[in-house]
Amino acid sequence: MQADLSIHLTAAIGRLHQASSDFDLNPEVTLAKNRVLRLAAVLIAVQETAAGPQVILTQRASTLKHHAGQIAFPGGKRDEDDTSLEETALREADEEIGLAPDNVHILGRLPTHETVTGFTVTPILGLVRATYLPKLDHGEVAEAFTAPLSHVTDIARFSIQGRRWRGQRRRYYTVPYGPYYIWGATARILRSLAEGINA
Repeated sequence: MQADLSIHLTAAIGRLHQASSDFDLNPEVTLAKNRVLRLAAVLIAVQETAAGPQVILTQRASTLKHHAGQIAFPGGKRDEDDTSLEETALREADEEIGLAPDNVHILGRLPTHETVTGFTVTPILGLVRATYLPKLDHGEVAEAFTAPLSHVTDIARFSIQGRRWRGQRRRYYTVPYGPYYIWGATARILRSLAEGINA
């Protein structure tokens, strides 16, 4: 079963070639050509369950300075000691939710995503090999939960919403799941994965 899922997801990311950004739905924004972006990576960890494939997501701690309370993939900025962005994503997932690196089978990368906060994020797609029980770093993560892959990659479940940010109207994707409001960069990355799966 996991072998079929691996083939399916690997094929999906193989169809993706276009980088995304938080500005995709805001074409009126002019970005500086000489802007310097910091490197970061997130882990899209897919776990096979009796209810079907699930994506592991987190709700960030309410005490954080940036993106407090938002829904996100495990991940963060690249450390100088990281030998690759895959290592960054795996290290952060281990630190944030206790998902051990050797319990993840890496399938590949999605195209990069540029954030409004000045990062270029590389999403790393991986399968969880064995049963996993979250061990949270409560300084960073309030909750870890799973959402059905079929839900968060269903194009019909995405909508475009907007709010004012730094004095400008900003539009973004959302893909709500139950009580969880998934939006912004996380929703845009899921939208890219959905496009690959449904192509």
